[in-house]
Amino acid sequence: MGYHRAGFDVTGVDLEPRFAKRYPFKFIAGDAIEYVKEHGHEYDVIHASPPCQHATIATSGIDRSKYPRLIEPTRDALIATGKPYVIENVKGAALRDPLTLCGSMFNLTTMDDDGTWLRMERHRLFESNVPLTAPDDDFHDRSTQVAGSYGGARRDKVEARTIRHGGYVPSIPVQQRLLGIDWMTQYGMYQSVPPAYTEWLGAQLLRHIT
Repeated sequence: MGYHRAGFDVTGVDLEPRFAKRYPFKFIAGDAIEYVKEHGHEYDVIHASPPCQHATIATSGIDRSKYPRLIEPTRDALIATGKPYVIENVKGAALRDPLTLCGSMFNLTTMDDDGTWLRMERHRLFESNVPLTAPDDDFHDRSTQVAGSYGGARRDKVEARTIRHGGYVPSIPVQQRLLGIDWMTQYGMYQSVPPAYTEWLGAQLLRHIT
């Protein structure tokens, strides 16, 4: 959605055909790496989000070896196209000189169901072969409760603040407002990148290719 708002005609590729039901753009069911190898030359810019479970803090207590590590083969396929690319992942992933974006840079805030103001951080890393910059504004208002959208977190704000910073997950409508997303399932939002991030990057990429 962010790239669409920036001005791109977007095509999505994923192994799971069921994702097409809630995907608002052209969707192709298939292996994304193989698709890039065959069709990457047909596109102006390619964004890839390889699975992050091998690196995310959410899997720190379990065996990560069962999760695929696809960043390297994804990068190789993207470089081979000769096209501008972006690889997105989480902190701890093996990205090269990545740019970090945070919800605080985009004022991702909203009011909770009880009237409390919430803010989202959701740090995400972006590797690219195009010079990309982050917004200048990165003020973390420590007086405002951090909220997120992911499984296994706290549904109580007090518990989240005192036990695990940033672990509070509000109701689905509040999560949707924080992320700027209203077309995904709950699980989809767990995995998502806020459109504000990719709209920001997309505007820079569009300037690069025009």
